[in-house]
Amino acid sequence: MEPVKPWRTALAAFVIDVALVTLFVLVGRRSHGEANSAGGIVETLWPFLVGLVVGWLVTWAWRRPLAIVWPGIPVWLMTVALGMLIRTSAGQGVEPSFIAVAAVVLGVFLVGWRLIALPFARRRRSVAAARVAVERVGR
Repeated sequence: MEPVKPWRTALAAFVIDVALVTLFVLVGRRSHGEANSAGGIVETLWPFLVGLVVGWLVTWAWRRPLAIVWPGIPVWLMTVALGMLIRTSAGQGVEPSFIAVAAVVLGVFLVGWRLIALPFARRRRSVAAARVAVERVGR
């Protein structure tokens, strides 16, 4: 088993984050009976994607993309906070109940998947480290 390259892990983590933010928007629009037109989806999605990207940049998330405390929690909080600020600036609706639902759902999504993935990544790293140690002893 070849070790996973760090940039691949970071890219996969970013793609998962984007997919989960998109899923949040799609489910939210469907639950409110809003049309799933491309324009409507993009209008709802882009503020949260900007928040997500800013969260990744501010926390340098690509360095430890699976970590919970840093960057996981700050990325989640920035996605929600900046997404809501941008929505407000763009004249889109922001109700307290929407903020609460977005905070909970995006928290479960953006932090939750990391909670699930981290033990697997740690195990994979420890197995890879053990193989390297065995190879060194065998030389």
